[in-house]
Amino acid sequence: MEPTPDDVRTQLRRGTLEFCVLAHLARSPAYGQDIARALGRDRVLFASEGTLYPLLTRLRGRGWVDTTWQESPTGPPRRYHRLTDTGLAALDAFVEVWRPYRAAVDHLLEGPTA
Repeated sequence: MEPTPDDVRTQLRRGTLEFCVLAHLARSPAYGQDIARALGRDRVLFASEGTLYPLLTRLRGRGWVDTTWQESPTGPPRRYHRLTDTGLAALDAFVEVWRPYRAAVDHLLEGPTA
C-alpha cells in the first residue's frame, strides 16, 4: 500500500510537533487554544486539538513546560503554558540537529546544484 500525503504528514508531526510547541512557547507563554490556532493555521503542523492537550501533559511531565492558571477577561480562567529552562535546552538541541537534518533532506530531494 502506498503512503498518502496524510500518512507522511502524520509521521513528520510525530517527530516534530512537540518541538514546534516549544518554539511557539519560546516567544511567550500561551494557553491551549492560542497554541492550537498558531500551529493549525495552515493545517500542516497541526490538525486537531485532540493531540495538543496530551502533548502538553507530556511536556509538563518532562519538565519542559510549566503551567499556571490566569483569569480571562472573556470567560473562565485559562491554563497558560510557559517554557522552562529545561524546555529551552530541549528546543536548542532540536534546532542544532534540525537545521543540518533539514538541509540534508532538501539536498537529496532537490539534487545537487550545478
